[in-house]
Amino acid sequence: MPIVSISQSVLFHKLQKKYTQEEFEELCFSYGLELDEVTTEKELVTREKGKEKSKGCSTEPVYKIEIPANRYDLLCPEGLSRALMIFESKTKPPVYITKKPRNPIQLHVSQSTQSVRPFVVAGILRNIALDEYKLNSFIDLQEKLHQNLCRKRSLVAIGAHDLDTLNPPFYYDTKPPNDIRFIALNKTKEHSAEELMELFSNDLHLKQYLPLIQDKPEIPSYFRQF
Repeated sequence: MPIVSISQSVLFHKLQKKYTQEEFEELCFSYGLELDEVTTEKELVTREKGKEKSKGCSTEPVYKIEIPANRYDLLCPEGLSRALMIFESKTKPPVYITKKPRNPIQLHVSQSTQSVRPFVVAGILRNIALDEYKLNSFIDLQEKLHQNLCRKRSLVAIGAHDLDTLNPPFYYDTKPPNDIRFIALNKTKEHSAEELMELFSNDLHLKQYLPLIQDKPEIPSYFRQF
């Protein structure tokens, strides 16, 4: 089952209470969760990479909590702490409202995508402010969803973009790999999709996803005006 790791300071801040380890274990057990272990970043790095690599790592306690495979809402510190706060009647469940704007932003879907990745869903979240911690937590949740619910991106691939930097309408279409060019995340040079697949073939994290589209004559992509 998935594991969520949360530093003690973040966990107690979000729960608005300081717990002993025994008290927190009891809370988890009452809710149907299990506290896997309490460790530190230093211990984790020492265990995985050796003592030399752990120099300078934090010694703050880190709570590793085992999450049921069907509770995707608990896969991040925000979702987990909210659920526990609701369970203890310290807060109420959130209410989300969907609104259809007067001039909705359009996503045009090409028929050619039906033979490759045939389904697409898009939405806009407004009035969201992300600092570095929140952004990293958001990305970590996205990656956990990719590994579990999304079956390593074979069923679903999730992407998020800053709407303020984009110009709608948007297009979901397919093109030959050599006709798709862009600057990939954490890269400074523009590459074609074919070049990127060659580049990422040696990337430990990304190479596992290449077979999903590697042999396709055309690749599905989002296109938009900048």
